[in-house]
Amino acid sequence: MKILIAPLDWGLGHTTRCIPLIQYFISEGHEVYAAAETASAQLLRENFPALPVFPLKGYRIFYSSNKATFSLKIAQQIPKILSAISAEQKWLQQIQEEQKFDLIISDNRYGLYHKDVPSVILTHQLQIQSGINQRMDNWVMKLHMRLIQKFNACWIVDEESNDGYSGKLAHPERLPKDSAYIGLLSQFSDCEIDYNKAKKNNILILLSGPEPMRSMFESRLIAQARNLPEYEFVIVGGNPLGERVTGLPDFIKYYTHLNAANLLIEMEAAGLVICRSGYSTIMDLALLQKKALLIPTPGQSEQEYLSRFLIQKGAFHTVAENLLNLKSDIMKAFESGPAKKPIPFVENMKKVIEPFMKKIKS
Repeated sequence: MKILIAPLDWGLGHTTRCIPLIQYFISEGHEVYAAAETASAQLLRENFPALPVFPLKGYRIFYSSNKATFSLKIAQQIPKILSAISAEQKWLQQIQEEQKFDLIISDNRYGLYHKDVPSVILTHQLQIQSGINQRMDNWVMKLHMRLIQKFNACWIVDEESNDGYSGKLAHPERLPKDSAYIGLLSQFSDCEIDYNKAKKNNILILLSGPEPMRSMFESRLIAQARNLPEYEFVIVGGNPLGERVTGLPDFIKYYTHLNAANLLIEMEAAGLVICRSGYSTIMDLALLQKKALLIPTPGQSEQEYLSRFLIQKGAFHTVAENLLNLKSDIMKAFESGPAKKPIPFVENMKKVIEPFMKKIKS
């Protein structure tokens, strides 16, 4: 089959969690294409050099650097988001006439469905947290469900039991029609993991998310890490188009970004990971059974919710960015988040994909 996969451009998490899907479909002999731009497109090309990537404009949302106005800034751009959804719908109609795709998989891009082609929406955000109030949450939920129902199927990125790793985000009272829990999706799902390589004094810092928050977070972490020579830090900037930070002490290594293979090497070696509480990163941590210090993006209501939820589950240590004390918080993080048994990511994914593929082929 000829398959189009298109991730949302809000950070790189939507792109990284498409990696196991692309790997699976290629291994099954399907002809896979992607649609993305800028950093997302670059990340896909680095992981799949032969993968054709069509340029597709992202939503290009602007973010506030102020925690108090972060959610309001997003809400103000809802008309812009709806306009982008309309634009990508027109783009798909045009490219479908040329390419004749047999299946379309959209990661949170709500305009990428087609009346004549099986179309799947991939998401963990069924109950979006607006960060404003419950009334706004309910309104967004209704709008969201209307958008999801335009697709033939909804693959929910989480485990179904025990509220999974996303809590109420992916476990609302009412599910969309033709939905299924596809399990957790990690860019390392298909890799052989060595769980014995970790060294306690190796600290991996993963930066991600929108500007200017990403750069502000990076500066804060580097300033505090400079005073901790007892550790070996590796910083991955999460900015494929950015410049490398220079002038760092020998115990701090810096990469603008790493492809999945090289990132796995650093993840395996890390005794602790410091990162945002983005959902894709959490899935990577779950697969690799890593202890972590989670620092949600200030004002990002979903990340703040995930941090609270995971603390309740006894996983990881979390702290607000303005309260971060790297020296003491690293010690607390080492005491939290007991390792759990590896999750069968690929097997869970196949349980949803294989029946669906048989159904649309018949």
